[in-house]
Amino acid sequence: MSHPAKPLSAVADTVLTGARVRTLDPGRATASAVAVKDGYITAVGDESDVRDWRGADTEIVDLAGATLTPGLVDGHSHPYLGLEMATGLDLSGCGDLDALRTALADAARAAAPGDWVLAYGLDHNAFGGRPVHHDLIDPALGGVPAFIRLYDGHSALASGPALAAAGIDGPHRFAQRAQVVCDPDGRPTGHLVEFAAMGLMDHVLPRESAAVRRERLLALLRDMAATGLTGAHVMDLQDPGLLALLAGIEEDGELPVRLRIAPWCMPDTGEEGLDHLVGLQRSHGRRWRIGGVKFFMDGTVEGGTAWLEHADCHGQGTDAFWPDPAAYTRAVHHLARAGVRTVTHAIGDAAVRHVLDTVELLEDPRQRALHRIEHIETVPDSQLPRFARLGVAASMQPTHLAYTRADHRDEWSLRLGEERAGRAWRCRDLRDAGATLLLGSDWPIAHYDPREVLATARLRRLPGQPETEPVTAEQALTGLMALEGYTSHSALAVGEQDVAGRIAPGCRADLTAFAVDPVTAPADELGAAPVTLTMTGGTVVHRA
Repeated sequence: MSHPAKPLSAVADTVLTGARVRTLDPGRATASAVAVKDGYITAVGDESDVRDWRGADTEIVDLAGATLTPGLVDGHSHPYLGLEMATGLDLSGCGDLDALRTALADAARAAAPGDWVLAYGLDHNAFGGRPVHHDLIDPALGGVPAFIRLYDGHSALASGPALAAAGIDGPHRFAQRAQVVCDPDGRPTGHLVEFAAMGLMDHVLPRESAAVRRERLLALLRDMAATGLTGAHVMDLQDPGLLALLAGIEEDGELPVRLRIAPWCMPDTGEEGLDHLVGLQRSHGRRWRIGGVKFFMDGTVEGGTAWLEHADCHGQGTDAFWPDPAAYTRAVHHLARAGVRTVTHAIGDAAVRHVLDTVELLEDPRQRALHRIEHIETVPDSQLPRFARLGVAASMQPTHLAYTRADHRDEWSLRLGEERAGRAWRCRDLRDAGATLLLGSDWPIAHYDPREVLATARLRRLPGQPETEPVTAEQALTGLMALEGYTSHSALAVGEQDVAGRIAPGCRADLTAFAVDPVTAPADELGAAPVTLTMTGGTVVHRA
C-alpha cells in the first residue's frame, strides 16, 4: 500500500546497527546502520551516525554482522486458500503408488467412524504414468471416503465413496474449462480437473470453524515471518469472510506479514461483477489491502489444461481456461481503464502470448504498465522481449522445478515434449531481456520459505540436494537478481517502488536480516541459513 514519504526525525524508535546493509537503493548501495520511526526508515548510515539518531527511548538492536536487506515479499502465495488446500495428510513424500497406498491405508485405519481422509501435495509422478483413477486407491482405503488434492492445486482425486457422497455420477458441463474425467462408459474416474470440478465436492467435505481458521492463519503468518517474509501477494479472495477475519485480527493486534490481495475474476463475470471488483480495490486495513485482480488463462501442464500453441503429447492443451479468450481481453481492458492492476495465471506458450496480445491492444502506456503474468513455465524466444517492451512483469516460482527432472522423464516434461521442456522456467532469459522479474513460492504448491526459493533460483534445483541434476541450468539467476526478485522487482511489479523494495529514508521499515549474505553465500548454505530478524512496519515480528 503506497503512502507518502515520512519526514526525517532526529530521534528514532529503533536503530539497527552492526549490520552489513544491502540497501538495493541506487543512491547508496551499502551501509551499516538504519534508523526507524513510526514504521518508516528515517536514516541510513554508518556506526558513527547512531549517536545522532538515538534518544532516551530508542531501542538499539545490534545485528552482530548479519546482512540486512529490504523485507522479503513472496510474489505469489495463497495463505488463506492454502489452509484449505493443505489440510490433512501430506502426501508430497509419496514417490510411487506403493507409498501412496501405504499412507492412505494408515490414515484410513486411524479414521473414526464417519471421518474422511483428506490429503494434499500428491505428485502426478506417483502414478507412474497410469491415468489418475480411484480404482488405484480404493482398496487401500477400505471404504473410507477420501479427497486428495494433487500438488498443482488445479486437480484432485476423489475416492469411489467420496464421489457417491457428492452425487457425482457422470460428466458435467461448466462455464469455465473444467472436467469431471470419465471412462468410456461415462463413469467418473475420480479425477477432477480445475476449480469448478473440484468445487462439486465442497458441500460434503468436512469444514473447520472460523475460530480454528483464524488461529491457523495467524500461526502460518508468524511462521512465514520467521523465514524472513515481511509481505505476500495473495492470489485469492473467493471467501468474503477473509476480509472480516483480517479486520478482526487487526482489532486485536497486528498482522506479522503485509498482505496484498487479488480477488479472482472467472469466465462468467459480467460487467456488474467487474465493477464490483473495481470497488473492492478501496478495501484495506493497516497491513492488508485489495490490490489487483487475478485471472486464469489456463491450468496446468500435468492436468492437460495448460494452453499451448500445439497440443501436448497426449493430444490435450489446445483450449484456454476462458472458453472465449476475447471475453478475457474485454475484462482486462475494463479493469485497466479503471486503473486496476491484473495478474494472470498463464503457464503455456499460447496463454502467455494471449495475455501479452491483450496488453498490447491497450493504447495508453499507463494502462499497459498495470499487468503481470504468473508462472510462465514454457515460452518461446519470440515472446521474451515483449515483457519489457509492454511493461508486463513476469512472476515466477523457481521451486516448481522440483516437480521436473533434467532428463525429462517426469510427467511435466513428457506432456510437453523435448522442445518445450527444454525452455522450462526461463528466469535468466527474461531478466536478460529487461523484464521485471518477481519471485515467489505459490504456497502451498511449494514451501513458502524464501531462502529455498532464492537458493533454487541460483541452483536450478532444491538446496541441499547436490546429487540432483539442475533443470535448464543456463536459466540460473545471480544472487543479486534473486534477491531483487523478492524485493525491488516485487515492489516495481505493484507500483510501490517509492515506498518498498529498498532501504532508504521514506521507505517502509520492512526489513530482513540474514546470518549470511544472501547474494554471495553459497546457495546451498543460504537455503538453511538462519534469519536473525524480521521487521514489518517498524515492528520486530521475528528475532532469532
